[in-house]
Amino acid sequence: MDLRYGMNPHQRARIVDGSDRHVRVLHGSASMINYLDALNAWQLVAQARRATGKVAAASFKHVSPAGAAVAGMLDETMCETWGLGTAGLGPVAAAYVRARDADPRSSFGDMIAVSDPVDDELADLLATVVSDGIIAPGYAPGTVAKLARKKRGRFLVVDIDPGFRPPATEIRTVFGVSIEQDHDREPITAELLHPVGESALSDSSTTDALLGMITARFTQSNTVVLVRDGMTVGVGAGQQSRIDCTHLAGAKARTWWMRRHHDIRTLPLPTDLPRQQRLNWQIALAAGTLTTRETGELTDLLTRPGTPIEERDRTAWARGLTGLTMVSDGYLPFRDNVDAAAAFGVSVIVEPTGALQHDTIAAACRDHHIALARTDLRMFHH
Repeated sequence: MDLRYGMNPHQRARIVDGSDRHVRVLHGSASMINYLDALNAWQLVAQARRATGKVAAASFKHVSPAGAAVAGMLDETMCETWGLGTAGLGPVAAAYVRARDADPRSSFGDMIAVSDPVDDELADLLATVVSDGIIAPGYAPGTVAKLARKKRGRFLVVDIDPGFRPPATEIRTVFGVSIEQDHDREPITAELLHPVGESALSDSSTTDALLGMITARFTQSNTVVLVRDGMTVGVGAGQQSRIDCTHLAGAKARTWWMRRHHDIRTLPLPTDLPRQQRLNWQIALAAGTLTTRETGELTDLLTRPGTPIEERDRTAWARGLTGLTMVSDGYLPFRDNVDAAAAFGVSVIVEPTGALQHDTIAAACRDHHIALARTDLRMFHH
């Protein structure tokens, strides 16, 4: 089957085997990246569903999750951002809102995956967001037609058989060399988590650890994932240095938290400003990345004078972000990762075994009163 194009528009691509057995494109035309996003995102939500028992959703961009979450409560910022009012949402739509809200700037034009069939509520919600497509194990009557109208009829709708199990091995060919390896079948369960010393994980921390491990499994390595209340709030992906992953994930988590600050939530922007532009201004202000030009542009845009957030107020608000679970796909090589994690509000760290400085890492966790759990499972993904 021919694809729209490969990694780039000048590259041709086609499916040579497998798609007709368990994947069906119900509407639209997929590129190679669409397929890679969809298949990786589906595995993430399916495994999260099995591990936690909760409906799961993921928002993928460039073969890594911008956000992943299980169904749960929606806070006021989410309800305001996504125009939900106070009625609440069912589990499928709620899981996706929580996944998309983690990093909505990155999720712009995402590939969506949900662990359960798409219902009318989710289809109606997706009509209001910019995304490229969705993969799900079924669609309620009429929802495919609703989704097919997105992107001027180019929205990708993919159905997957939830009972499909992949072959025992997988093959990749790069520059004329074919490499075969075992498919990563190791189940991610609570039994993998081995608390170190007097560390102990609560039920909610265990759920966050499982979601973080599964998210890391399908994120381009190196990666660090920060999870809070069943929702990723920071994903540091594809960095060559693990400490860079930790800082990137922490910065994203802090920006997510700063978006909950009253002065950012109530930023007096024009009511007719498109949602994504509003979000982009709020995120830039929350992250503290506005340039001098952008600051002037924002000042001209405001419908009334805004109150600048003082640095001391920003610092005080940031201290309110606590209770994060940090998952690393590989072991932490040095204690600088623990020191940085503590500054971002991490209370639990999950890492694979194998570090030469494992005693130093454990000591750093004790210094910061961080619970440490180790696993026997590395989760590199490329």
